[in-house]
Amino acid sequence: MKELNKNWLTEGLIDFEYKKYMLLAYLHDVKGSFNEKKLYPFLSDLLFHYQNLVRLKENKQLLKEHFPKQISSADFEKLEVIYEELVNDDKVMRELEEIVMFALPKLKDQLVEGKEIYEEIEDKLSISPIGLSPLNLDAGYLLFHTNNRTETQVYEYQVTLFQTAEAKYRGIHTHFVESISKTIGNTFENIKLELIKKYKKLPNPATFLVNSKINYPFEETVMPITKRLLVKKLYSETQ
Repeated sequence: MKELNKNWLTEGLIDFEYKKYMLLAYLHDVKGSFNEKKLYPFLSDLLFHYQNLVRLKENKQLLKEHFPKQISSADFEKLEVIYEELVNDDKVMRELEEIVMFALPKLKDQLVEGKEIYEEIEDKLSISPIGLSPLNLDAGYLLFHTNNRTETQVYEYQVTLFQTAEAKYRGIHTHFVESISKTIGNTFENIKLELIKKYKKLPNPATFLVNSKINYPFEETVMPITKRLLVKKLYSETQ
């Protein structure tokens, strides 16, 4: 099981043993991924499921609202659909509460492990500017380098702003540019200059070196952690 449906608790058979099996199968895959130092997308999924269950535990009405609905009648002339809730009895609600009480500590334990791995890897990553940084830091290059390796992976990044009902967030979109050999004569500063000459659309790009002490999984770990660290670095220093 590579993912746990967001409505796993209330979809399908409402049975403690069945839901227990479903959750443990999911957590088994999470554990295997974490053992390989692959954090995403499992770490963010774990946080979603944990916070969701905490809210459901605190508000039984929310739990009831999570149930799928079944069409009982429809007014096709007015295009209105009347829904009938499938579940209204206390027995099922008690079963769900038992599942929630079982799931919460299991999810929390795995979430804690994931956060510990995150902090361990974050401590071994560093982000530093290459050359002078322009006033606009919303676009530029990321140079990924791992100790004892000659290849440097170059990515272009673009900061985007998106808004939810609660707050505004910054996200970073990246795409691969090329792989360049780092040698004694070809410094990171030289690589930046060559990128400026070769790709004219960014004449004065912000450029950052992302250095990793250990070769961690890139897509599942290094890149998502880098994005979070870069947003923190860019906008904490410019406040």
